[in-house]
Amino acid sequence: MKKKRRQDLHLPRLINKTEIRVRFSEVDAMKIAWHGNYAKFFEDGREAFGEEFGIGYYDYYRENIATPVVHIDIDYKKHLLFGDRIIVETEYVYSPAAKVILDYRIYKKGTHELMAEGSTTQVFINPENGELLLFEPSFYTNWKKKYKFIK
Repeated sequence: MKKKRRQDLHLPRLINKTEIRVRFSEVDAMKIAWHGNYAKFFEDGREAFGEEFGIGYYDYYRENIATPVVHIDIDYKKHLLFGDRIIVETEYVYSPAAKVILDYRIYKKGTHELMAEGSTTQVFINPENGELLLFEPSFYTNWKKKYKFIK
């Protein structure tokens, strides 16, 4: 079970909220969202977070960096149905290590019921040779400075 994360109270909170409708292609014969699609909902949140805060996939691409997901954690609370409107809340979690951690909460729009929560961890690699970068790229350090996670 996922351990609840508490950020340092002195650090800023960067949160993006994205609305999604559960599409027909995302449900099974019982009209329930297939469990594997929750990772896709997280991806939708991650993309929107990156666009809002200037740390999206194109930003990494411009810097010749790839950021594969190396860990994903999902706790399912209640099932989603075809047509449900959901809010994916994506929050940045500061880490001094060379990785990107995001927490997610999926709420049903209107009732604000928590439907699922989880997290992803991404690392930095050189896309040409697949080599893991042990230190964060300078553009990522500058991004953390911009949002006052570091000085």
